[in-house]
Amino acid sequence: MRMPLLKVTDLKKSYGAIQAVGGVSFEVMPGEIFGVIGPNGSGKTTLFNSMLGQISPDTGAIELHGKTVTGLSPLELSRRGVGRTFQTLQVFGKMTVRDNLIVAAQEHQGSMLTRIFAPCDSGLGTKADALIEQFRIGHVANQLAGTLSYGQQKLVDIAMAFMAEPDLVLLDEPCAGVNPSLVGGISTLLKDLNRNPRSGKKASFVVIEHNMDFVMDLCHRIMVMVEGRVLAIGTPLEIRGNKAVLDAYLGN
Repeated sequence: MRMPLLKVTDLKKSYGAIQAVGGVSFEVMPGEIFGVIGPNGSGKTTLFNSMLGQISPDTGAIELHGKTVTGLSPLELSRRGVGRTFQTLQVFGKMTVRDNLIVAAQEHQGSMLTRIFAPCDSGLGTKADALIEQFRIGHVANQLAGTLSYGQQKLVDIAMAFMAEPDLVLLDEPCAGVNPSLVGGISTLLKDLNRNPRSGKKASFVVIEHNMDFVMDLCHRIMVMVEGRVLAIGTPLEIRGNKAVLDAYLGN
């Protein structure tokens, strides 16, 4: 039996009398695209931030490759193979697309000083160029990231998360604010990264997203959260046919 890549057990986080996450448990297998959906206020972001070391859960355990990582800092988790994107863009607008990717990889290799004063590309140019090609953004590689459309910046933001070749990437609303015409392209890109990874191993994702068509098309399994708890976990087909889910979320 394969070991889960990520295992979350009975995770809880409260703010005063409000329980944002109330005993959430799930597993993500190697090579899996796992979606997390739920209404606003269902605890998705608190769950993500707990998993990424940005906040400390009150109780519960988080394991990566079978080893406990609960409470580790974002940098420590990054160095253990966890990448992420945020709801808001994290690109450097006054740097070129190529340099954005190089800086993202340098972040995993040293301190802020080493990133600022490192040689031109720190030997990362070839990796950046390969990823730029895979993300189909070669035509803007030497443009300042701040001059690109929001959708193009979103692609750069996602590409930056892959520069360190992480084992697991947590994507926080990758389609938020993106032109609908580009949503399908993001889905195709993530599927390609999952099926045909550069590193030789399937890329694994946990995705929070409000675009239901995107989630249903992309994810192998989906977890539905309501009021900080898990309502259901299943395949897209199972989730679509779950009456409790329809009543609590999809029906809204």
